[in-house]
Amino acid sequence: MRIPESNNNPNLPSSYDSVAEAGPSCVTLDKAGHSNGLSKENGYIIPVSNGATTNGSPSMGNGIAKHSSSITRVSLPGTTLYDDTYVDREEFVRLVMQSLRDVGYIESAATLEAESGYSLEASEVTEFRQYILHGAWANAEPLLVQLGVTDEDALMDARFLIGKQKYLELLEAQKTTAALQVLRNDLAPYSTVSEQEELHALSSLMMCSDPEDLRRRSCWDGASGKSRRQLLADLQHYIPSSIMIPQRRFSTLLAQSLQYQRHRCLYHNSPADPTSYSLFSDHMCDNEVFPRVTTTILEVHSDEVWNVAWSHDGTHLASASRDKTAIIWRIGLEAEPSSRDCIAEFILRDHPYPLGCLAWSLDDSILSTSAEQHILLWNTKTGALIKTLEHHTEMVSALVWLPDGSGFMSASLDRKIVLWDMEGEPRESWNDMSIRVTDAAVTPDVKRLVAVGTGYSSPPSSGSLTRGLIRESSPPPAVATNGNSSSTAPRPTENRMIVYDLKTRQVELSVHMEGELTSVKISGDSRFALINHAPDEIHLWDLEEFRLARKFTGQRQCQHVIRSCFGGIDGSFVVSGSEDRNVYVWHRDTGVLLEVLEGHGPGSVNSVAWNPCNRRMFASCSDDHTIRVWEAPVSSGELYRGLTIPESEAEIVGKGKGKIRQPWSHNDGTL
Repeated sequence: MRIPESNNNPNLPSSYDSVAEAGPSCVTLDKAGHSNGLSKENGYIIPVSNGATTNGSPSMGNGIAKHSSSITRVSLPGTTLYDDTYVDREEFVRLVMQSLRDVGYIESAATLEAESGYSLEASEVTEFRQYILHGAWANAEPLLVQLGVTDEDALMDARFLIGKQKYLELLEAQKTTAALQVLRNDLAPYSTVSEQEELHALSSLMMCSDPEDLRRRSCWDGASGKSRRQLLADLQHYIPSSIMIPQRRFSTLLAQSLQYQRHRCLYHNSPADPTSYSLFSDHMCDNEVFPRVTTTILEVHSDEVWNVAWSHDGTHLASASRDKTAIIWRIGLEAEPSSRDCIAEFILRDHPYPLGCLAWSLDDSILSTSAEQHILLWNTKTGALIKTLEHHTEMVSALVWLPDGSGFMSASLDRKIVLWDMEGEPRESWNDMSIRVTDAAVTPDVKRLVAVGTGYSSPPSSGSLTRGLIRESSPPPAVATNGNSSSTAPRPTENRMIVYDLKTRQVELSVHMEGELTSVKISGDSRFALINHAPDEIHLWDLEEFRLARKFTGQRQCQHVIRSCFGGIDGSFVVSGSEDRNVYVWHRDTGVLLEVLEGHGPGSVNSVAWNPCNRRMFASCSDDHTIRVWEAPVSSGELYRGLTIPESEAEIVGKGKGKIRQPWSHNDGTL
């Protein structure tokens, strides 16, 4: 907006605080001191004046230019910032002025305002802001229409928000009679149907015993807190942004730009450290620091290794094998692989059958393992067996410790999910599941359970599980007939992904899938579910929009159980084993295949797990009896270390001892 010729007031503050003392630029040269026409600001020696006045001669004065008289307004052709862009010049300049004032360069903003001829905002906006921040409600409401809030519904919502703040402040000041008048005259007339419940809740606050009780029950920090600033931010949604620029808008745009660059960076795996980003160059992570090289090979198991899982503190790795043992490995914290100890700390041998699942408790004190229908709980500090649980009648296919630390869940092919407490006592059981569960996972926010399985049958009309809205992502399989045109039941091999509300057990989503489903993992933000889908696909499901977001292809999976995972600093990678003995890595948001990592011997790479504390380390296990730890390439000449148990100690139950193998180049020349 242009500055009115007859009413140019460049020093009108725009920040929430509306004070000129926002930053170091408010210190005038008279206060800061100067000599020879130079002033030290922000660590630099700079001339006092802006370099020119209307007559072209230098101007020192007291170090502050007389903006209304000495700054020449510049008239530029066109309306865009550059000839080859669509950025509006006025919008850009006004954002720069807002940013300058926000960080404290008040005089610089005033100079730009005078030179450009653009005004940051109208006087009505400044007045409205001050009325809200100072609680002048009677003066603020009439300005809403002048600020562009003309829609009737929007105007009612805005007035309701102002009335709510006014009501709470009166209650806080213990002016109950005045608060009651506001409730009747300012809130009730402007409340919509959807706000009636909130209106009842507000009226109940009149029974609060004291101001502290009011703030606690209303989740409100009081008139002296940030509530008025939050009200101003809420009202911003109803006022056109061209009239009242959203607070710190330039900063918001820069943050969006950075987020876009991170999204475009296929190998992004660095922490959100402000010092690692610059506005002068695009962000791009070096793919050379991606964990693509085997730095350690763990060799103790005598048969295929089917599963691996890191402890939550990232210092231990658990592995499950066909040889009927689980191993707890201690992985040293040293940054250099050459100085890191990797020891088989405990070998857990008391399993009656080959192992399928394992999971760490939230505090890493307990490791749960499964062998067919048996569940075993182990003390991870001593390696001792705590308890054996025999509740399921068929193979246990999933063990999941709840993110709130209250216990764990087990799922089985017997169509049951059992919730256990920390002591291994069953708390409740989900019986009559509609699928034979092959894997399950709980979202980190403890709101949903995602289960995959086979043998789908329609849930009963009554029972322990409540049936919700069933959504089909694809048509169900063809229904066979018996020759008399009467249909038979669905094929028992029908595969499904089912999403449950964990609290109510309501089915939120039930999706038919053609191939076998062997694994499910949930992203750290609880939004995505990663499903291994045979043949040869991995599906990424959006749990907020209930849609298939992406498919990842390239790996091989037809006959074996393959378990994939999320990886990287933001879960931005998808990693999976494969039946072709390779490890595959994709960029989650684009689906681009980044790496195909070779190294494992013949057979399938069955499971991968990313270290939760070291975002540049993950592990994989294989039919070749080994576990590999993958990290960024090390310097040339670095020895790759392995771990094994001497033959004489192969039958030791408890701690395993390791030795350093010879460099792999002396073995078979492969990694």
